[in-house]
Amino acid sequence: MNTLILTQSDIKSVVDMTAVVPAIEEAFAAHGRGETQMPVKVYLDLPQYHGDFRAMPAYMEGSAGVKWVNAHPGNPERYGLPSVLGMYILSDPATAQPLAVMDATLLTALRTGAAAAVATKYLARDDARTVGFVGCGAQARTLHAALSVVLGDFEVVAADASPEAAATFADEVAGQTGRLEDAAGCDIVCTATFVREPIIRREWVKPGAHINAMGADAHGKQEIDTQVLLDARVVLDDWEQACGSGEVNVPLESGALTREAIHGPLGEIVAGTLPGRDSDDQITVFDSTGLAVQDVALARLIYDTARESGVGLEIDFAG
Repeated sequence: MNTLILTQSDIKSVVDMTAVVPAIEEAFAAHGRGETQMPVKVYLDLPQYHGDFRAMPAYMEGSAGVKWVNAHPGNPERYGLPSVLGMYILSDPATAQPLAVMDATLLTALRTGAAAAVATKYLARDDARTVGFVGCGAQARTLHAALSVVLGDFEVVAADASPEAAATFADEVAGQTGRLEDAAGCDIVCTATFVREPIIRREWVKPGAHINAMGADAHGKQEIDTQVLLDARVVLDDWEQACGSGEVNVPLESGALTREAIHGPLGEIVAGTLPGRDSDDQITVFDSTGLAVQDVALARLIYDTARESGVGLEIDFAG
């Protein structure tokens, strides 16, 4: 059996967020039910190159795969390349046949946006209508597209360290630019930055707000003031991963936050075994580090849809 090679353009042609969000929702539910295998994400830290690599293997529902992906924040300025680049290998777990090798840069952006949408569906107030985007790079685009699937129409406030980036994003989505505190004061707040020190202050976050904390994905990173976490219902994507590299990792290590103060994983809420929000005034925070089970679920969707559509290049690697 040949292996299907899928470029980023191929992926764009076969899936959109209306299909991606349900696939990621089911990945969370399967993970919450204990039906997946997901070894700990492996980091290859290369400070001399101002970045790192991550290897992310997983198994879910008859599919196995691994993603090789990076985080190089200086890439756009230094080399004109995306900050995140990746490749995905999808395999048949019964035979070990490589079913597909595909771009994982877009895959990562899609599943990250979809994860925030799933969290928003289960944790945000039903009447939430304003969304603040803190960080207006490529990830903000997929966050917006995914949130549109679960929210429909909403108002956007865009904030970024680069006023030009905020203005460009706001123009694209018919939103408005604002100060950091304006974005942080919305009904829903999405943070997607590379900062290592908190930038969202407690006094800016209003009662009943939901925060999708998407940027802290490595040890030592934190976007949200610890007091916000102490006052909120904090939901993780995965206990081990988030406690080691997510939004909660720094306050946990310092002792400012305890594991007992964390509500639990989103997958259990989606699976129906853990409650979500319990009051309109409650602040909720979703700590997203990005799960390999999300990657394998989306890779399988992309592969199946591409096969049905006749998209991609077939290669016999063993031939």
